[in-house]
Amino acid sequence: MFAATILTLYPEMFPGPLGISLAGRALAEGRWSIEPVQIRDYATDRHRSVDDTPAGGGAGMVMRADVLARAVDAALDRRPDVPLLAMTPRGRPLSQERVRTLAAGPGVTILCGRFEGIDERLFEGRAIEQVSVGDYVLSGGEMAAMVVLDACIRLLPGVMGAASSGDDESFETGLLEYPQYTRPVEWEGRTIPEVLRSGDHAAVNAWRHARAEADTRSRRPDLWERHGGARIHPPSGARHEKKDR
Repeated sequence: MFAATILTLYPEMFPGPLGISLAGRALAEGRWSIEPVQIRDYATDRHRSVDDTPAGGGAGMVMRADVLARAVDAALDRRPDVPLLAMTPRGRPLSQERVRTLAAGPGVTILCGRFEGIDERLFEGRAIEQVSVGDYVLSGGEMAAMVVLDACIRLLPGVMGAASSGDDESFETGLLEYPQYTRPVEWEGRTIPEVLRSGDHAAVNAWRHARAEADTRSRRPDLWERHGGARIHPPSGARHEKKDR
């Protein structure tokens, strides 16, 4: 079973949205579990302080390394077999490849940051994988942790139903997913592409692949570059003809 431990200042936020729909049903069925842990329980003063002013001055507060280290060490003692992640905009961007690796394991421990961030010495002193869910800033790591968990849970056996349900989705092959359509055939003067109504599975697959490539090239040139397609076709879509030598 995939087991998640969440180190947070707001344990009441969990399971939150993960308690409904596919993730919620899987939770009720025992396909995964979640344990929120209150970081303040590892503070030592009577005020249960977890933060202090930033060294060098500046706005806001910074989460203390000593308090977080006690919470992290306790989690590692209990679950030394699972990856330890910290949600921070300074982390490495989350990828579908990383999600699949996490989902295939026994679970994950996630540290949720708050305030202006976490004392850097915690990352220097502990083996923590810093992860970002995008180039923007949230109020805390809890929502980002939910993103990680949702992405993992839907890949667990039996959660999505058919084993192949997620095979053609965006990022699984390094491309964005092709456009989707359903009934009615015509809506506001717009019709479903004829090839999708042809019954020709080979033609449908070819159309879907071509649209996935075209949309990735136009909407996410960074993905297209990593996919390798940019080395075959220039971003403009033009073909370079070979010159006679």
